[in-house]
Amino acid sequence: MSDFDLCVIGSGPGGQKAAIQAAKLGKKVCVVERMQQVGGVAIHTGTIPSKALREAIIQATGGKDHLRVRAAVKAGNLTINELLASCQRIIATEMEIVSVQLRRNGITLVKGEASFKDKGTVTVNSSEGQSEISADKFIVAVGTEPVRPAFIPFDEECILTSDDLLHLKRLPESLIVVGGGVIGTEFASMFSRLGVRVTMVVDSLRLLSFLDQQIGEALQYHMRSRGMTLRFGEELQEVNKLEGQGHPVVEVKLKSGKCLQADAFLYCVGRQGCTENLGLENAGLEADSRGCIKVDENYRTATPSIYAVGDVIGFPALASTSMNQGRMASCHLCNKPQHKLRKFFPFGIYSIPEISMVGDTEESLTEKAIPYEIGCAGYKEIARGQIIGDEVGLLKILFHPETREVLGVHIIGTGATELIHIGQAVMALDGRLDYFMDSAFNYPTLAECYRVAALNGANKLR
Repeated sequence: MSDFDLCVIGSGPGGQKAAIQAAKLGKKVCVVERMQQVGGVAIHTGTIPSKALREAIIQATGGKDHLRVRAAVKAGNLTINELLASCQRIIATEMEIVSVQLRRNGITLVKGEASFKDKGTVTVNSSEGQSEISADKFIVAVGTEPVRPAFIPFDEECILTSDDLLHLKRLPESLIVVGGGVIGTEFASMFSRLGVRVTMVVDSLRLLSFLDQQIGEALQYHMRSRGMTLRFGEELQEVNKLEGQGHPVVEVKLKSGKCLQADAFLYCVGRQGCTENLGLENAGLEADSRGCIKVDENYRTATPSIYAVGDVIGFPALASTSMNQGRMASCHLCNKPQHKLRKFFPFGIYSIPEISMVGDTEESLTEKAIPYEIGCAGYKEIARGQIIGDEVGLLKILFHPETREVLGVHIIGTGATELIHIGQAVMALDGRLDYFMDSAFNYPTLAECYRVAALNGANKLR
């Protein structure tokens, strides 16, 4: 039996920051991690691997259209093993960084799967046997895993979830992606960039329905221009693995009667909290139908000594917000006053091209009956956009026509997830459209889009 002030279950972004913050406040902390290495889903199968793969694909295919890339793949000049090798190097580096941070702060790392024995004790099962850890407080940061419907015969070879992609043995010539959310859209655009013939099956009438409609439509146009097929308003009925010539073929039947075939199938519809084996009932807790745990504004569960942070508590389920949640939960359990998470935080979609947004969309402002005006700047009218060859990029500012308050910023194109933070800062500090008009931006940079978009919007008010 080991006694701690705080036991953190999970070493992903939320768990890491929670543990480190508590240690810096003088607490005796341990982290229990069920994987062989630290970092959680974010480092091993989610955020870092997918973004590393995206960057490798962009570098390998720069300046080439999808037909020339497909020819390079067929000729053996570009393989999935080469692309994944760069991901493994980055994963190893990130794991080492997290390990060093935990050791530097005197945090005990325990390998194994934790399960609550009672409200103050967890049992840890590992390859070395079973042990128990008692603590005054607990933070659950176990993350999520892909939903795997029972009727789909997943095989980690050609019928896949996003977790399985890092183990691909070969690049398929064709791929069916089911799901129009962030993960499905990101991977569909990556494989399309590699010359794979991608078909997306989406049950709604557009991709990423939470996006500003103009930005979403721009993404769909770009994906179609690279040869991707988008099938909207379709529902999955059946998935079968057939024996083909030399390799299996996946047959996908839709409820509309359509039958599709491809070399591989990727299912990206939802994620489930990793709480099934956590023994929540022994701690007086329960998870909802998606495996998520309910918390209050301080990330405390119905059992006061137990907190939960990160994807396992649901929306917004971002690595960036999970880090802040972990830190704030530790501050609260240590009775240290802490500011709440700011109202405005950005979303980043690492598709090709990438997208980022902060604040309201045109649709949400219309629904709230808030008047707005629009200012836009295309990358093609910015010198930096011409230099880097990005002519599809667009930055869009939504603002109040009377107060000139910035209500939302939406970007599609190179560097969108970096550029968005300028708009985020202005909005958080109650800035107005005039800030962008009156400020000088380095020339030539993509940040100039803010000034051009602001001037475009202001001119509409005259």
